[in-house]
Amino acid sequence: MHRLKISSPSTPRRAAPWLAGGLALALLWALGATYLIVFHDEVLAGFVARQAAMRDAYEVQLAELRDRLDRDGRDRAGTEAGLADRVTAALERQAELERRAAALAGLARQTPPDPTTTGTLSPRPGAGLAPVDDEPNLRSDDGAEPARALPRRSDIEVETGLIRLEARLEGLQAAQGERLAGLAARAGEEVRRLRGLIRRTGLDPGRFDAPSAGVGGPLVPLDSRVLDGAGFEAGLALARRAQTESERLRRKAAGLPLGRPIRGEALVSSPFGTRLDPFTRGLALHTGLDLKAEYGEPARATAAGRVIAAEAAGGYGNMVEIDHGNGLTTRFGHLAHIAVYPGQRVAAGDTVGSVGSTGRSTGAHLHYETRIDGVPVDPQRFLTAGATHARGGAD
Repeated sequence: MHRLKISSPSTPRRAAPWLAGGLALALLWALGATYLIVFHDEVLAGFVARQAAMRDAYEVQLAELRDRLDRDGRDRAGTEAGLADRVTAALERQAELERRAAALAGLARQTPPDPTTTGTLSPRPGAGLAPVDDEPNLRSDDGAEPARALPRRSDIEVETGLIRLEARLEGLQAAQGERLAGLAARAGEEVRRLRGLIRRTGLDPGRFDAPSAGVGGPLVPLDSRVLDGAGFEAGLALARRAQTESERLRRKAAGLPLGRPIRGEALVSSPFGTRLDPFTRGLALHTGLDLKAEYGEPARATAAGRVIAAEAAGGYGNMVEIDHGNGLTTRFGHLAHIAVYPGQRVAAGDTVGSVGSTGRSTGAHLHYETRIDGVPVDPQRFLTAGATHARGGAD
């Protein structure tokens, strides 16, 4: 009897999953291959486009970076060039202000001191110009251009130092303008005072003026706020002219007989003008002052001059006459003794003789005269003006 052999189904069941996986992979590969075959150009174009976009983006970024670097470089170069220009301008301005300071110092030395501010108007030429510790060192030791010194400090430090220096130079320039205006005003005031002094003596100040070409124009007061550049030079020239005029008038005033002819306070026993003659008892012109003095007391020159007479002169007795220039002369009469000789130069205060009672005199005294162009004028005007001048009184 034949047995029927039935095979076991377990083997095919174990192979089925592997077969299914292989079929799936094959299917995916077939689909991918088909997709690549069908859509190959589109995929490749998309990939190339994405790469091109990325490249363009990188190039734009690189261009922006290059532009930024270029701008920074130009800005820095412009900043350094601007700082160098400002340093050069500051150095030039400082040199100009130093020159002005020296000119002002010379002007101040020649200007009479103001009694209310004595000692405040003659600083040394470089006053106010010495650099301080927080200012930049603009000048190099070897005289190099200022720009070469800039890299030694940061731009911010140099900028800060420049701002400080420029502010100081601005303040100094304003102070110099005020100083110049003050010196010019003081010289002008001295001219006015001296002219007033001359006028108080009865003289016209114009008689002392040197002939010159006609000048004129509107009065424009000197304003320290506009004393820059040409304005400063014009102001300096104005102050120097006023100073020259002041010095000239001072020399003229020094030749005026403003001093005292005898020591101490001069007491007048007989004034200038009409009086009763001590001998005739009639009206007569007294051409001078009779000053009380002790016999033998020194009679002194009241201004510098040249002796033009030293002799006995009638009613004057022993008389000395001094020429002070500009038509001014003085006479000393009734002297007991003459101490000078014709042609001799005398200074103010020099003894010309001694008080006496020679000539037409009733007793020891000094007859003192002042004459302008040979005409006797009241000496008291000169003595009063001289006393006021000595006290520094106002005109």
